[in-house]
Amino acid sequence: MTELYVLVVDDEQAIRQVLAAQLTKAGHRVDHVGDGSTALQYLSRNDYDVCICDIRLPGLNGIEVLRESRKLGIETNFLMITAFASLTTAIEAMKEGAHDYLMKPVRFEDLLHRLDRIADITRLRQQNTYLRNVIEGEEPKFGVESVSPVMRKVKELVAKVSGTESTVLITGESGTGKSFIARAIHKNSARAENSFVSVNCGAIPENLLESELFGHLKGSFTGADRNKKGLFREADGGTIFLDEIFEMPLSLQVKLLHVLEEKEIRPLGAEQPRRVDARILAATNRDIEKALAEGNFRSDLFYRLNVLHIHLPPLRERREDIPALLSHFLNIEARRLEMRRQFTLDATAEEVLVNYAWPGNIRELQNVIARTMVLVEGDTIHLSDLPPQVLQAPPSKDRPTGPVNDAPSGTLRERVRQFEISIINEAIFAAGGDRQTAARSLGIGLSTLYRKLEEMGK
Repeated sequence: MTELYVLVVDDEQAIRQVLAAQLTKAGHRVDHVGDGSTALQYLSRNDYDVCICDIRLPGLNGIEVLRESRKLGIETNFLMITAFASLTTAIEAMKEGAHDYLMKPVRFEDLLHRLDRIADITRLRQQNTYLRNVIEGEEPKFGVESVSPVMRKVKELVAKVSGTESTVLITGESGTGKSFIARAIHKNSARAENSFVSVNCGAIPENLLESELFGHLKGSFTGADRNKKGLFREADGGTIFLDEIFEMPLSLQVKLLHVLEEKEIRPLGAEQPRRVDARILAATNRDIEKALAEGNFRSDLFYRLNVLHIHLPPLRERREDIPALLSHFLNIEARRLEMRRQFTLDATAEEVLVNYAWPGNIRELQNVIARTMVLVEGDTIHLSDLPPQVLQAPPSKDRPTGPVNDAPSGTLRERVRQFEISIINEAIFAAGGDRQTAARSLGIGLSTLYRKLEEMGK
């Protein structure tokens, strides 16, 4: 059985707690909430495989949660449940993209059967996506072609280290693409046909991380009702990527050092170790010298991990790569959101995006493109379509200045108009693209808002 990450949404506490307990016992990872708005927040922050969602909910109903999720580009499979079933609601849920539909009271055997089908379909979809990317030449050996000298050097280094079996430490600010570099190393290595397993050491509670990495035997601790293989065994013959490695507790650092030295792991509760053949790649955004000086990370483990080192510069230090990244993500997000049109950036909008400081680096850039594409009308993204975080960002020391980024200039009327455009864009963005809501928040009529948008050329 494939383990799924499941969100249960039901306003009846007893029902969602029972479902969560049963699903957890069946081997799935489960969160549960009681209303639609909270469900949407959870869906936005976590990568769930399945959302088991009651249709009748306080606030946003289940179909509205599904609809809003799709607008945000969330691809979680929805399994709708209701005690007030009708053919109409079933058809509506399926039209909005629900995977399946169940009636209350739910038979748990039926629910497990539906989850198994979703797991099978998801696995086939992933395989088909990979094969399609290979066939279409979209599974790059390294990624978007870089023109900056610093990234060309990184590319050359990736090619060299991929042919070795050495451990690699990848450093750089959050969002610079460390996980992408790790995948590129794996795909260019002799292990490319085997598993690539990624784990964020900072996202898993300390008391669970050892079990996640090394596995456990049934009964080895309270709640261990089955054997767990562990991520190192899943990566056997392939590559394991330990992201945010400097967040790993000291007690586990000793055990990881043993894995590096002896090529073996000991699952919790096991008497004998197991051999494992997994290449280790690691990454951090932390200040290494500070962490070592403060004793938060073992120096002997650091030297074992840092056999080969790749440092990724922040996006603001390689602005010449931004136009290619913008074009890449416009294409990627159009396919992901299943939009059947070609998006372009006008020259002014592209100039602003190139000159923006990008504190969140590539991850922020992709997010800005994705959210802008959801809200924009037409096929061209204009300056006024960009989010407030970009439009209102102050000039920074490390970005060039120019007419687009300088303080407002011109006559009083021109400055007031620039300010008005910024406020209108911010209101529409905050309203999720709902212009009626935006007009209400601005204290103007909808017709007035449309007139002003027409004057803005939108």
